Amino acid sequence: MRIRGAVLDRIGEPRAYAQSRPLTIADLDLDEPGDTELLVRIEASGLCHSDLSVVDGNRVRPVPMLLGHEAAGIVEAAGSAVTDMTVGQRVVMTFLPRCGQCAGCATDGLAPCIPGSAANGAGTLLSGATRLRRDGEDVRHHLGVSAFATHAVVDRRSVVPVDADVPPVVASLLGCAVLTGGGAVLNAGEPRPGQTVAVVGAGGVGMAAILTALAHDDVRVVAIDRLPEKQARARELGAHAAHAPEAVGDLKAEVVIEAVGHPAALETALAVTAPGGRTITVGLPRPDARLEISPLAFVAEGRSLIGSYLGSAVPARDIPRFVEMWRAGRLPVESLVSSTIALDEINEGMDQLADGNAVRQVIEF
Repeated sequence: MRIRGAVLDRIGEPRAYAQSRPLTIADLDLDEPGDTELLVRIEASGLCHSDLSVVDGNRVRPVPMLLGHEAAGIVEAAGSAVTDMTVGQRVVMTFLPRCGQCAGCATDGLAPCIPGSAANGAGTLLSGATRLRRDGEDVRHHLGVSAFATHAVVDRRSVVPVDADVPPVVASLLGCAVLTGGGAVLNAGEPRPGQTVAVVGAGGVGMAAILTALAHDDVRVVAIDRLPEKQARARELGAHAAHAPEAVGDLKAEVVIEAVGHPAALETALAVTAPGGRTITVGLPRPDARLEISPLAFVAEGRSLIGSYLGSAVPARDIPRFVEMWRAGRLPVESLVSSTIALDEINEGMDQLADGNAVRQVIEF
């Protein structure tokens, strides 16, 4: 079928993206789904730093590639081996399919799926296939999803069904921002009553971590971000305090989430971690980024540094947990949305993301 989507042709184009336009809105051919795959009509898709990191060259991927990985949509067709999905079902996209059989999947979310990670790096679906073409040329899939488009073909293991009462915009953010930031709090941080949770970086993932921490009873939540606007927004969402990195003073927190993907942010996170506390890093820095730290505090103060990919989550287990928190009014996911934009505005949206001016911009189809 013919679809319309945002294709990245050139990595590392100069800013501003509104002028260099690395993403081209194009008509493409989308194959029918394979035996284990679904055809999904995209309803909403969020702009995330994981998309920007491909555009700016921090995460090198094969091009041309149709970007977008945080999305929700409606199933329109299913492959012959898919027996647990029906046409009309709303689904949340997740950016790491889990095969359920490898050593990574056996860790209950602590490590990523090995075949899923390999497929993501190659720009294919979990089967190794590509279903996108433009003018006869193969176009790669982004993280098994490619959701900056009117439709997508995805593996069944890249989606989680949700009920129709979950709005498309809310459902879309559950698959990345909430799963990554909120999952890091629930699965790796595990804050207890009376503890302090600090979140370094108040973008989409960091704000989701803040909201998830606030859903816990008797937990103090502190936001740390260099931008005064992000500090103010964190306070509006309920954070008990918000500071610039240079103004944290003697703050100490038992659980610290780093959601920036920069060594300086991780240094801040380590500095505010209390003795016996956990520093959880979810941001993805450049591959050549390095950090110099003293190991003494980890031993002498019993502290831990934990890497958390996709919030150490099992999407099929954790997305329903977040849905129930949202239904109960404890997780106002809608508050993460900075603005809604059109697909044609995606290059301008990448500028907003790179400048730190947006928490979550969402394309509504």
